[in-house]
Amino acid sequence: MNPAPAPDARTGIATTPTRRLILGSTSRYRRELLQRLQIPFEVVSPEVDESQHPGETPEQMARRLALAKARAVAANFPDAVVIGSDQVADLAGQALGKPGSHDRAVAQLRLMRGQSLVFHTAVAVVCLQSGFEQTDLAAVTVQFRALNDEEIENYLQAEQPYDCAGSAKSEGMGIALLDAINSDDPTALIGLPLIRTCRMLRAAGMTLLRAPGAKA
Repeated sequence: MNPAPAPDARTGIATTPTRRLILGSTSRYRRELLQRLQIPFEVVSPEVDESQHPGETPEQMARRLALAKARAVAANFPDAVVIGSDQVADLAGQALGKPGSHDRAVAQLRLMRGQSLVFHTAVAVVCLQSGFEQTDLAAVTVQFRALNDEEIENYLQAEQPYDCAGSAKSEGMGIALLDAINSDDPTALIGLPLIRTCRMLRAAGMTLLRAPGAKA
C-alpha cells in the first residue's frame, strides 16, 4: 500500500501531484488557457442550466454557475479536482451572455459601444473526496470605443465571436474594439482567471510547475 501523501508544512494540506484534474467546461478558450500550465487534465461537459435566476446580479450569476458546473462534474468523479468557470458581461447591471447568432451579436455591440462594461469571470475548484471547495471571481473592466455600424459588421464577419460573452474576442481582432482594459488577472477576460485558478489548485493540494518529464 502506498503511504499517504505528507502534508505541506505551510498549508497543512496533503499535496497530491498525481490527483486527476478535470476541467468542467467544453469551452475551447478555457481549455487553451489551462493548457498553458502544462499539466495533464481531462475535459468533461457539465450538465447545468445556465439561465439567469430572477433578481440575480451578473456577478452572482457567474459565481453560482461556476460552482454549479464544478459540482456537477465532481458528482461523477469524486476523487478528482474539478474546475468550473463562468463568465457574464455586465452592462450597468444587465447580464449579457453569449450571443449565439450574428443578429444578437450586432445588437450586443450596439448596446456596448462607447460604454464601460464589467466582465465577471468566476472560477470554482471542487474535490469531493477531500472535501475541498473554493470559489473566486475576477472582475475585468472594459471600455468599448464608440463603434459605428460598419465597424461592428466588419468585425463580426471577420471573427464571428458568437460563442463569446459580449460578442468580442480580446485575444483576437476584438482588441481593436476597445479603448482600455483594467484587470489584476488578465486571462480572466478570455474565460479563465489563471492566477486565481493556480492559487486555488495549490490550495486543493495540486502540484504545479512540475519538473520537465515528470509523470502525471
